[in-house]
Amino acid sequence: MSQSTLEQFGLNRPESGDDVAVPFALETLDSRGRVVRLGDALDTIISRHGYPEPVARLLGEATTLAALIGSSLKFEGRFILQSRTDGPVSLLVVDFDTPDGLRAYARYDAETIEKAAAEGRASPAELLGKGILALTVDQGVHMDRYQGIVELGGDDGLEEVAHTYFLQSEQIPTRVRLAVAEYSERGTPGSCWRAGGVLLQHLPESGTPHMADLPGDGDFANEQTADPDFVEDDSWTEARALLDTVTDAELADPDLSAERLLFRLYHETGVRVFEPQILLERCTCSAERVEQMIYDFTPEDRAEMVVDGQIEVVCEFCSTHYHFNPNQF
Repeated sequence: MSQSTLEQFGLNRPESGDDVAVPFALETLDSRGRVVRLGDALDTIISRHGYPEPVARLLGEATTLAALIGSSLKFEGRFILQSRTDGPVSLLVVDFDTPDGLRAYARYDAETIEKAAAEGRASPAELLGKGILALTVDQGVHMDRYQGIVELGGDDGLEEVAHTYFLQSEQIPTRVRLAVAEYSERGTPGSCWRAGGVLLQHLPESGTPHMADLPGDGDFANEQTADPDFVEDDSWTEARALLDTVTDAELADPDLSAERLLFRLYHETGVRVFEPQILLERCTCSAERVEQMIYDFTPEDRAEMVVDGQIEVVCEFCSTHYHFNPNQF
């Protein structure tokens, strides 16, 4: 590929690595999207809790999905993905704190997980079970929250649930791919968790979605409403079919950058790649916030929190332990 062509499609910059969200546009196919690659950030989230392998994979998928959606928000706020179900993993929570912060945790029944894994019943859909998945956009105290709720019937994984969410909330043709893998680090013992994901949306001339736009000009910078009566056309069929060729191994491959992956998929039709956005594992808890939370309880409730002369609070996200003298409240 010539240097001018590389510059035209934004592929002349150094390749991004891990813990990034990379926006892209398929202008000839009227589509756009984002690629997320998670390495150290995801490994930190998973490793600090010692999750069983099936739970780690499910939480990795949820974190990747939240990063794909949350990294598109252009205002100061949060995107929250939360599931409540009757499955072995009864609760998933992922917070994306704009512009780049990720934190996540899962609650699960260890005995049920172990049994399910032994019996080969540990797919994401089976671990989630039946319940709801809530996807919340929080723009701060002075703005209304937007929340989309998807029912989980026990048969669908997070990719299928994401498709339902976008169909219900934006009525835009959307394809999501998620993959989580455990890799041995070169030259060192042990292993580390990583993940990759792609979100692709069709944007015909009739409009664009409500989510924040990619950088760029022309049709990709409009703020219109998508056509709910959209009939799939050849450009979306091609864009989706090419994405469907990507494998889980490619999505999570530590040696395959987002740029190389996109070129591999769309070099014949053309792909424009934009500047990557860095993603970080970052918890928003603090001693001040925890102290204020304790103040909000009644004296009777605070008295019940006291163990061995102190109040201890453990952050479920980052496992930080906070200790307080009950007499200070």
